[in-house]
Amino acid sequence: MLAIDMHVHVPREPGLERSAMEQTLRDYFRLRGEPDDVEGMARKYEELDMVGVLVSINSETTTGEKPDSNDYIADIVRSFPKRFIGFAAIDPWQGISAVEELERSVKDLGLRGLKLHPVQQAFHPNDEQFYPLYQKCSDLKIPALFHCGMAASGAGTPGGGGLKLKYSAPIPGMDDVAADFPDLKIIMAHPGWPWIDQQIAVALHKPNVYLDLSGW
Repeated sequence: MLAIDMHVHVPREPGLERSAMEQTLRDYFRLRGEPDDVEGMARKYEELDMVGVLVSINSETTTGEKPDSNDYIADIVRSFPKRFIGFAAIDPWQGISAVEELERSVKDLGLRGLKLHPVQQAFHPNDEQFYPLYQKCSDLKIPALFHCGMAASGAGTPGGGGLKLKYSAPIPGMDDVAADFPDLKIIMAHPGWPWIDQQIAVALHKPNVYLDLSGW
């Protein structure tokens, strides 16, 4: 049986400035040394005989930072097709442009899912202005991966860097989306601490909801 790592953040795209969040994340996780480059990451998954699902976060609206492009994610997958699957990084605040970029990423680039981070992108998943994005996922028959629970982004900084954890509570946010889009496969990233019981309840109640076990 093939093991799949459902949550692998890509190294920063060459040519882009390092994210302001990166040092905070490295401090929080007590990481030392430089992060792997793409080739080093691929070697590790080759040694483990695993497949990694590549994700990134497009929070351009809320942070002003230029995101890793979906073309970059797709290029990595094309370079290492036996080791990686790619999910599209989409800024939900970009309206119809977000929907169009998701469609392009799937149909033209071959990416196979959507990655969203309600805390870093500062949105309530059950806000209906974002529903066209979920409908596009459903139409394309791809899963949507949502960060849930505690976030390392901003952790340990004054005021958590201004980021608000309320956006990542499973109920009502994810429960509403799962009810309103019963054909959409939803992956709640991480066990959802401190709302672990909520997250388990949503997954038990809604068979279109899955959990990944990375992080908390």
